[in-house]
Amino acid sequence: MALAVEAVEDRKGREIVVLDLRHVSDATDFFVIASGTSDAHVRGIADVVEERLRQHGHRAHHIEGVRGGRWVLLDYVDFVIHVFHPETRAFYQLERLWGDAPELLASS
Repeated sequence: MALAVEAVEDRKGREIVVLDLRHVSDATDFFVIASGTSDAHVRGIADVVEERLRQHGHRAHHIEGVRGGRWVLLDYVDFVIHVFHPETRAFYQLERLWGDAPELLASS
């Protein structure tokens, strides 16, 4: 998961948040949530994250949203990375939806 956060930071992802879901959900352990400034930026962040993790032997179990670029989801089973366009992130409000989950990291 730390590699994913580092990749998001390297690609200038914004508002990075890591939620600890281990005591809140059985679906995954962590969410990494970040924003890009445009659809192309969102796709670029997701591409860099996927490539960086692949270089270290991690393959995504499932990927959604790459074509649209408004919300890309990369599911690595133990953690899920959500990269949003700001308007889409504001609409879905995952941090609020999972408000019971402790926030491990937050950056601007």
